[in-house]
Amino acid sequence: MVSDSAQRENVAAAIFHKGFNCAQAVLYAFSEALNLDKELAFKLSCGFGAGMGRKQEVCGAVAGGVIVIGIKHGRGENDDRQMMELTYKKTRDLMGRFENEHGSCLCRELLRGCDLTTEQGQAEFKEKDLLKTTCTPCVRSVVRILENIL
Repeated sequence: MVSDSAQRENVAAAIFHKGFNCAQAVLYAFSEALNLDKELAFKLSCGFGAGMGRKQEVCGAVAGGVIVIGIKHGRGENDDRQMMELTYKKTRDLMGRFENEHGSCLCRELLRGCDLTTEQGQAEFKEKDLLKTTCTPCVRSVVRILENIL
């Protein structure tokens, strides 16, 4: 029997391999548990892929994870500051665990210099199969980490 965590990792990886970005894959995998409309999950997280619009800043999978944390624990209009502090703590935990596992939270460092803003970089990304060798493990690990910290 597949655990909920492994099942959620598989869902995220499958969505990612269908052409959605890393942030979308992570948020989608948690959308049902968060009572979040799947279409809204895709749209909300769309700009965070490839380190935010291919700027290769914070990994999109991590950004998707931060959105999940915010939806689950974030401070709303009627909440006190403790909810924000909890969200920040869980965000730091996610990022710290991810860095320990992958060496960085920055997309450009994870992709070791492959520049996604250029045609050559996008060709290199495909040629080196970085989607499967680098990005899919990142998506899977964010889901696994979230399962532990939520």
